[in-house]
Amino acid sequence: MQTIKDNITNTIIIKNSKFICYLYKVYNLEEVANEIKKAKEKYKDATHCCYAYIIDNNHKFSDDFEPKGSAGSPIYQVLKNNNLNYVLCIVIRYFGGIKLGASGLIRAYSRSAKEALEKTSIINLTKGKNITIEFNYENIKQIDNILKDEKILSKEYKEKIIYNANVLNNIINPLNNISKITINNDIYIEK
Repeated sequence: MQTIKDNITNTIIIKNSKFICYLYKVYNLEEVANEIKKAKEKYKDATHCCYAYIIDNNHKFSDDFEPKGSAGSPIYQVLKNNNLNYVLCIVIRYFGGIKLGASGLIRAYSRSAKEALEKTSIINLTKGKNITIEFNYENIKQIDNILKDEKILSKEYKEKIIYNANVLNNIINPLNNISKITINNDIYIEK
């Protein structure tokens, strides 16, 4: 599974119509709704605000009053064909006075998404876990060594040390022997 490394914007012009494409890395439906709302507010004078997103098993696309299947679906197909996850693609269209027809729109929206993808890197996502680790002070060097390539999100130094970290699944067993682990949730880690 893959996602985009960076959010990106790309603009193309086809027969006087302007297509402004935004690619976002998103992790939940709230982020998706927020980005679509911001785009519609920013480009309220645009003719269309079409989009597609994929977040795990959730996916949706919208033609925003373009002919059915001519905008959102082609954007979605570009994302799906690139095996992307946690991604939102919004394409804003300003009509340029020349009708493109359904097949022309399909090509235009596909091209807009493809060209934006070419401007960013695609990175791999690996299954992992967000965990809380509680351990004694004498184990800190050993724990830090095990976690040297993992993302530690927070550290607390109390009676015992508590870390919150995103780790690959294979890291959990070595930690089990020297700490108390609580698995908070399943995640995907960029590797």
